[in-house]
This record gives sequence, structure tokens and C-alpha cells, in this order.
Amino acid sequence: MKNVVWSGNWVAERLGVELVGDEELRDLLGLALRRNPKRAHLLVSNVLGKHVPQSPLTVWRTGYELGRRVRDLLGVPGARRAVVLGYAETATGLGHSVADGLGLAPYLHSTRRPVDGVERAGGFEESHSHATSHLLLPEKPGLLAGDGALVLVDDEFSTGNTVLNTIRALHERYPREHYVIVALVDMRSPADRGRLDEFAREIGARVDLVAAASGTVRLPDGILAKGQALVAEHEQQHENGMAASAPAPLPEPGTVARVELGWPRGLPDGGRHGFTPEHRAQLEGALPAMAARLADALPEDARRILVLGFEELMYAPLRLGVALEKLKPADTEIRYSTTTRSPVLALDDPGYAIRSRLVFPAHDTPGDGPGERYAYNVAGAGFDAVVAVVDSVADTAELHAPDGLLARLAAHTPSVLLAVVPSYVPACAPVEPNPSERPSMLPEPLRGPDFSSYAPDEVGWLLQDLSDTRLEAPTEEREEAIQSGGAHYAESLPVEYQPSAQYQELFRAALDASAARIAQAVGAVTETVLAERSPRPVLVSLARAGTPIGILMRRWAKVRHGLDLPHYAVSIVRGRGIDANALRWLAAHHDPADVVFLDGWTGKGAITRELAQALEEFEDSDGITGFDPEIAVLADPGSCVRTYGTREDFLIPSACLNSTVSGLISRTVLRADLVGEHDFHGAKFYRELADADVSADFLDAVSDRFGEVGEAVGTQVKELLSTDRSPTWEGWAAVERISEEYGIHDVNLVKPGVGETTRVLLRRVPWRILARAGAGADLDHVRLLAEQRGVPVEEVAELPYTCVGLIHPKYTRGATGADGRAVTV
Repeated sequence: MKNVVWSGNWVAERLGVELVGDEELRDLLGLALRRNPKRAHLLVSNVLGKHVPQSPLTVWRTGYELGRRVRDLLGVPGARRAVVLGYAETATGLGHSVADGLGLAPYLHSTRRPVDGVERAGGFEESHSHATSHLLLPEKPGLLAGDGALVLVDDEFSTGNTVLNTIRALHERYPREHYVIVALVDMRSPADRGRLDEFAREIGARVDLVAAASGTVRLPDGILAKGQALVAEHEQQHENGMAASAPAPLPEPGTVARVELGWPRGLPDGGRHGFTPEHRAQLEGALPAMAARLADALPEDARRILVLGFEELMYAPLRLGVALEKLKPADTEIRYSTTTRSPVLALDDPGYAIRSRLVFPAHDTPGDGPGERYAYNVAGAGFDAVVAVVDSVADTAELHAPDGLLARLAAHTPSVLLAVVPSYVPACAPVEPNPSERPSMLPEPLRGPDFSSYAPDEVGWLLQDLSDTRLEAPTEEREEAIQSGGAHYAESLPVEYQPSAQYQELFRAALDASAARIAQAVGAVTETVLAERSPRPVLVSLARAGTPIGILMRRWAKVRHGLDLPHYAVSIVRGRGIDANALRWLAAHHDPADVVFLDGWTGKGAITRELAQALEEFEDSDGITGFDPEIAVLADPGSCVRTYGTREDFLIPSACLNSTVSGLISRTVLRADLVGEHDFHGAKFYRELADADVSADFLDAVSDRFGEVGEAVGTQVKELLSTDRSPTWEGWAAVERISEEYGIHDVNLVKPGVGETTRVLLRRVPWRILARAGAGADLDHVRLLAEQRGVPVEEVAELPYTCVGLIHPKYTRGATGADGRAVTV
């Protein structure tokens, strides 16, 4: 970042200020003058994103790389035990970014905004600042306790006074053995360096320093008086109309509009009350969709865009800016900065760091009373659009007033978008009770390797772990209980089928033969979802059959488009609906409109109808709207959905087995004594079957074929997008006909398609199998299973599916016929 004219020349020439030290200091810093009785000059960072608009990615990466250096210093165990503390208001975003670099540590920043009901965990003074008092208000008082390192982050380390005050105040209350100071620039004098070393010896702690650059500021005698005189002179010129011309406003003010971010419910807006690694993961998952909404709301011809944060609210707008920067075309320039309390003289000179200033009243009812606030280097910078990001506390009448921030921005840019992040209210703060509100203490998703053999980033299970609960029952007992009405199929689990060597060979052969076919279907359904449903979908698989398909779709999106899509698995139970608590969790963390429900295949469409009814009931009970009931599936032989990879009924090898091809997870369980009102549905993790697990083999065999099917997928998707894909429900009609023809009179006992037939043979009591005449290798495993269980296979000429499995109707352990009486089959 080389400047033709250093943005500190003007101050250096008039006051004799010198920067001495590392070569990159002038790239990192400019100089300005400020109205402050304690310090005349201001070091203006070019990479902090406070006063100087900068690439968001540059700002975030600068802090992130400092955090990586701290992680290298502490090691992974030390990073996990550390706490990161940033300084308000200037370094709140920097501290967040450093915490991102550590990756494993919680983050807290000081604040100048008191919050009723939140106990102070400490405070300290910043002697040179215009606003000196810092409060520490963690939601969990124990956040600052512990034996790990405390990492203190500030933009500049000038005298060390602020850090000394902080450590002194905290060490008395939370003593520890290690402190790490992180700054963009270390500008201490030799005397200040010695003072910090002495202080470390005094308290008996180790103190390390990590900075991007170091040096000193040489100040001539009398600089404070000279600086104050310069500020007074130029402000007087401005009042008298003698100053250099300020940026002219637009002939007509720009438009002001609001854009809804879809900020995840319950996610803190920043580190004022603490921000954990789990919060970070939650934010990462939501950012692409929020940035996409911003991109959609911006004018199409906007090529220079500023994301403007708000005082302490630096990190949320920074990360939105980074996500937007990745999303926008190469010819679009995204910049990021924030408003500030700090009064700085503005001069339109290329050798001065603050070229322009917008002045507006405070709009967050601050505890220290009303006053002026500022946005620097925005007016006259040629921005086509400004995205102003504030928290909801600051979305006030003052913000929207004729002299407020939005009006000031609209005078200098054609388009202003207002994005409001909900202000986080800690649980300990008093709120008006809402008796209709449900508890929000749902746990985070379960992930491998603690739950399932899938990698942790491939799927999060919105389930509770029932691995230690005995739930299995013999197949015949379960069938009798289910058909007699004594139990629901989701209240117990079948004993896991252990395949013979011959059956395992069939699985391997089927996987080898069908991998490319499945890969093409995965590509087709994923591309259709991206084209028609959402550019940043949240994939939600219906556990268990949908889960491997969801992982494959996620892999396709990543390989072909570089998208890192969130993926979860939830439970849906026929006759009981989808897990409502899982829906609440999804609505709290993502925009429901981005959620796409996935399944492996359709049979007669029962689950499709179940989902639609369940979502309608959920809207009525919770008032949460936006979930789309349309399921996307790999295969839709029943013609029950619009979004699919194929409508052929062929063998999907993940249907051949149970948990050993599904991450070692059981089917889901819903039983009143195990699943409470505010619990997720349950499932078991069969760790003991790890030696037989082929889950990764199935995924890798299919995803390894993505490259060879790309062209075919492109052709197929063009055809799909131009075709009427309205469901015809042919499968449902066929099932009703078969149910009557065979005297069953219950469509729930007729399971159409290769996948459903396989499930009948593995988990239920099969009566007979109907196979389409001439069906080939797709049914090899079905024939083998039928032979092993003594079930007849009947070839049928006119069958819309490759096969159909019939469950024993009116089953008891003494009955074999459709009428419930003992007959010979």
C-alpha cells in the first residue's frame, strides 16, 4: 500500500512530528490534528477501518494475522484457555479479528455504554482519550477468570498507560501469569518500554507484545500548544468561510432505504457482553446470506460502496463488508469505516489523513448525554452507495432526523441503505416478560466425531444423543406393536441389520456401478436449488436418509462454486410432524426463507405432505413464517416434488444399509419419556459399528465423480429449468391401486421404490416384493435380502416403480395373510 503523498506530510511539516521505526510505518499510519486538551496529534491508521475507508478484507486480515501470531505464541492448548479483550471504541473490531485468528478463545471488548442489570466485571481509564472510562460487562462474570493468558488488543501502543491501567485493575480481581499485548503499531518510547517491563516484574507475570510494526513518534517541544493553535486557526477559517472548499453535496439528496439482514436470533451483535467461538461459527454460517441480501438491495450500477459501522459496532459491519467484497464483481470496490466520537480537524489536502468530516448528533441515547458524532473521509470520496450498519438501540429518531446521520450521508451519495443489527440483551438484564415466549436454551448441533462418523463441518445434527439408552426391539415385536396401535414406529429402533459378506459385495458393486449416475443427480438437484431457491441456501436434511445426500450437495456447491453452505439434519416423523424445536433453532440462526429441506428420494410422497402440514401448524403456533415446504430430493420416482436430480427409480446405495452408510446414526426417535417439550428429537450413535462403517466410502465414491459429470449436469439443468416439473403424484395413485388390489387397505404398508423396498426388508416385516418385469442389477440386493428373509418376489408387468415392498398387513406373530388369518404364502 504505497502512497504517492504520505498522509502525514501536512502535520509533520507544520509541527515537526516524525515517525521513526519500521519501514512500513508510513503505509500503516497517517497524521491528523484533533481537538483534545491532552494530545494534539492523532495517529490515523490506514488498516483499522475507523477513520480511513479501507478494503474490509484488508482490515479483517490484518487483525486475523496478528491473532495467528498470538496462537503460535500460546500454542493450541494455550489459545483455548485464553481470553481476548479489545478496547472501545476504536479497537473493538480489531480485537474481534484477533480473536478470529486465535480461533479458540472467547472475546470481550470494553464499552462506554452502561447496560442496566449487567454487573461490572471491572473498568479502567484511558488517560489520553476524549472519553476515558471503560466498562467491562460480560454476560458471564467468570469470563475474565481463569489461568490462561489475557490478550489485550488496541490499535496503537503509544505510552502503555491504558494497558497498565487495565492489567492493574484486572490483576487485582483476576490474577494470572501471562498477558499478551497486541497492537497494530508499537510506538512507545524507550522509557515507556522499561516501565512496562518493570510493571511485569512487580506483579510477577509474563508480558509479551505482538505488533504489526514498531517505532516511535518524535514530538518537538511545545507541540500541544502549537497543535491547539493550528486547530483553532483552521476551525475559525471554516466558520468564516475561508477554509479550503469542502466537498459539495449532491444536487439532489440520495435515497434512503432499509434492508433486512436476517441477523440470527440470539447472536450477539459484538463482544460487548462476550462473543464465543460458537457465536463465531454461527455468524460464519449466516454471513453469506446476509451479504447476498445487501447485494440484492444495492443499486445495480453501484461500483464504489462503503459499509459504514457505528462507533463500538465495528465487527458486524466489518464481516458484512468482507462477505460483500467476496460476493460483488471484480469491478466493484467495497470499502469499510465507522462513525466515531473522536473530534478531528478535517483538511482537504492529500498530505493530511482526514480529508472530510460529516457531523451529526448522537443517536443512541448515550449514558454521557447528547453530543456530536463524526464520519470521516466519506463526503467527497465518490461512493455510489453507503450501507449504514447500526444496532437497534441506535435506530432512533435522531438517526432519521433532518440533521441525522442518514440525511448527512444522503447529501453525498446517491443511495443509502440502513441495516439494523439487533442489540444483544444479556440474560441477566431486565426485560419485559413475555409469557407466550418459549425458552431459547436449545443446544448447539451435535457434530462428529463425538456424534456420527461424518466430519464436523459436513453436518450438524439438531438431535439429542440417546446413545446410552436401550431402544432396540426385535423386528416382529415392533411390527405387531405398531400395527396394533400399541406403539408408534418412532418410539423404538429396529435391531441394526448386519450385512453378510455377499451383501456387502453387492453394496460395493452397486456403488461402483452407480456412483457417476448419483453424482450427476447430485449436481442437477444442487444447481436447481441454487438457481431457483437461494444463492446461499441453508441445507436441512431430513434425517436419516437425507443426510448423505445433503453432504454430497454441500460438497458439490463447494467444489463447483466455492460455497461453504451450512448443513443440518433434523427429524421428521410420519404422523407426528417435523421437530418444532429444530425449526425454532433454525429460525434463530438463519433466515427461514433460505432453508431448503432435503431428502434422499420420494416414494408415494407421504413425507412431502407431512412436512407441508407440519410447517403450516408451526406457523400457527409460533408465528414464524418463511419456511418453504417443498422438499428437494435426489430421486423423485413418485413425481411428488418440483426439485429433484432425477425421476428414475434406480438403486441409491445409501439405501442398501442402515447406520453404517449414514454416519453410524440411527433413525430418529420420538418418545414422551425421552423427548421433552423443549428437547430435540433423539437418535443413537453406534460407535461400536465403526469397523463396518462405509459412510465415507459412499460419499467419496460419488464426489470423486463430480469432475466427469459436470458437462452432463449443465445440459440436464438447462432442460430441468425449462421444463414443467409440477408434481403429478403418479406414485400416490399407484400405491392406492396396489393397496386395494392386494387387499391391504392401508397405503402406509405399501412402500414404493428401490429405497423404500430396501427399508422394508431391513427394518419391517415384509410380506412380498413386487418387481417390475425385466428389472436388472438395481434389484440384486433386494432379491438377496428377500431370499434371506423368505419373502417372495413377484414380477409385475405394469409397475411405475422398479419395485414395491409390501409390509405384512394386520401383522401378529401368528398371522401371515392380508386378512390377518394364518395362510400359506
